[in-house]
Amino acid sequence: MPELSKPWRLTPTGLVTMPLAILSFVFALILMVVIASDQVELLSPAPLLIAGALMYAATVFLLARTGYANVRELESLGSTDSLSLLPNRRALHADVERLSHGDEEVAIALIDLDSFKQVNDHYGHAVGDLLIKRCGELLRETCGDEARCYRLGGDEFAAVMGGPVAGTILEGICRTLIENLAVPVEVANRSIMVGASIGLARSTADQRLPSTEMLRRSDVAMYMSKRGGKMRCTWFNENFDRRREAVRELDDEMRAGLDNGEFELAYQPLVDASNGSIVAVESLLRWNRADGRRIGPNVFIPVAEDSGLINAIGLWVLRQSVADALRWDDISLSVNISAAQLRNPEFPVQLGEVLEQTGFPPHRLELEITETCLVLDPVVAERTLDLIRGFGVNIALDDFGTGYASIGFLRQFRFEKLKLDRSLIERAGEDDGSRAMMLSSIAMARALDMGVTAEGVETHEQADMVRTAGCDQIQGWLFYKALPSDEIDRLIALQKHEAREQGDGWAKSRNGKAA
Repeated sequence: MPELSKPWRLTPTGLVTMPLAILSFVFALILMVVIASDQVELLSPAPLLIAGALMYAATVFLLARTGYANVRELESLGSTDSLSLLPNRRALHADVERLSHGDEEVAIALIDLDSFKQVNDHYGHAVGDLLIKRCGELLRETCGDEARCYRLGGDEFAAVMGGPVAGTILEGICRTLIENLAVPVEVANRSIMVGASIGLARSTADQRLPSTEMLRRSDVAMYMSKRGGKMRCTWFNENFDRRREAVRELDDEMRAGLDNGEFELAYQPLVDASNGSIVAVESLLRWNRADGRRIGPNVFIPVAEDSGLINAIGLWVLRQSVADALRWDDISLSVNISAAQLRNPEFPVQLGEVLEQTGFPPHRLELEITETCLVLDPVVAERTLDLIRGFGVNIALDDFGTGYASIGFLRQFRFEKLKLDRSLIERAGEDDGSRAMMLSSIAMARALDMGVTAEGVETHEQADMVRTAGCDQIQGWLFYKALPSDEIDRLIALQKHEAREQGDGWAKSRNGKAA
């Protein structure tokens, strides 16, 4: 749309006072002439009326032109994002509807910046705003004259184009944008790494979609890009809606299950590597659905994390685990914590309340987190872990050997325990390279004053291997499966009984020798 020439525009106050001043002057002049006409005949009435009419017309023209310019400016502001100066969501809907009137394909891309929240948390919102502006410039440069780009709000952008092969061209533009964002963005003398997840949707003459539906579909596809590992483009597929509906139903069922007491806990013992005695238990969540259908934690936990329900479920797990473990004297309790819980600023407060209300000894509680929890938001994670340690609670790094952890990473977070993933244990029994990796991991943990637990031990050969390598504790089906709390009661009571019998036998033997 061609830009209007800049007319003389008045301020809001001027819009009111200037016309009033002009009209007052005109009427005063006419009044003076009329009063003076009895003494001096300066003008005939006709020219006087003509002059008044011209002055009135000029005033009306000035008001109309100024008002029109201000209205156009307000319309422009209403369809432009004030930060990036890109067209906004309102402009996008208008453009899609306009392009949809023809017979050509219309394509839309929804672009969501990855890890933008961490940028705001780490550098502050001022730097975040600069990053938004810079990303908007990159998007505009990448789109060029082929597509129009928009900022929808927050860290969401979009691009729209129409034409015979609009979808193909727009996908190429998006892939170019991802390549451009694969290198750090220079903002405020900082190099900031920020990627993008993109969802694409199209509307054709055979299946014309409203702009709201196109935007919804691209949002669903963008979410699938996030789930698939980020930094990628994904086209909308009808199966995505069916999957989302199934996920929504599962989330509703989980909420009802939490209210109806369908969740329960099982505990898998960890044994001392030297003598096989139970020294700790890990709390594991089970969902006993009313319909009897079994769904594993690997299915329902990710859904709960995405919906935010994991915070309520996790708090229930923590309370119930601590309540059960109060009966087990000096046995340590391990509870898994999700990335969503770690990012929740209320979690340390809730943890403190549970410890205070139950009287559970903090040194017996161990929270297990995965490497993914820390990589997603290391600044927030470190702050939260410091608060947790302030209660005297220990932190263990779970599933070590499957992700991103480095020596610097381990030193930064100062874990009290390292849990070697079962996949590393399995590979260590099959090839020398994996065995060397396991041994170096144990040596590193020792150097950093961490305990070491081997997970997933299922054979005597694996147990002998990790014991010889220097693991403190062993966990796996070779020793115990996950058991209900009353079975743990029985095992601990039996272990105490055996310990007393051994103590009595040792005392009798010593007394016999003394006699």
